[in-house]
Amino acid sequence: MSMKPSQNITQLLRKWGDGDRSALDELTPIIYDELYRIAQAYMHRERSDHTLQATALVNEAYVRLINWENAKFDDRKHFFGVSAHLMRMVLVDFARKRPKRDDAPVYKVPLEDADDVAKELDADLVALDEALNELAAFDERKARIVELKFFGGLKTDEIAEILGVAEITVLREWKKAKAWLYLTLNKT
Repeated sequence: MSMKPSQNITQLLRKWGDGDRSALDELTPIIYDELYRIAQAYMHRERSDHTLQATALVNEAYVRLINWENAKFDDRKHFFGVSAHLMRMVLVDFARKRPKRDDAPVYKVPLEDADDVAKELDADLVALDEALNELAAFDERKARIVELKFFGGLKTDEIAEILGVAEITVLREWKKAKAWLYLTLNKT
């Protein structure tokens, strides 16, 4: 009888969390495709000329994961949830550190407005991150749903599985979170 892939991933994650580095070597090729899918979902929402590519995003998140002291994951769902969060942090860090240049990327806008557009896109990501952190302070589940759906590109059933709730709960919380974020991000 063969083991289900999710059981194998969970066992390898636990071994890795217990200090078995060979488990990480065995785990890496198994999880890479899923990490890449999450990274692509993140990058799909970024501007088209973003200098960070999905592969680089996976690699940066992976480096943060393997250098994380006391990396303990309950199961594959927990691992991929943490991975999606780390990718969000990589993108936010990238947006905050991005040098503001006079020669902004080319957009289909008048040349004199190009730099403002690039700065605005990075500012929007930072503002969204700050709003999500504010939301998480009083409703962590709603913030996680936004993170997993918007940034991680996960489907409702996948989010429900990760959070251990019904799909209808995810849909209801998603609607409420979107409304709250809209109001928060559009304060003037």
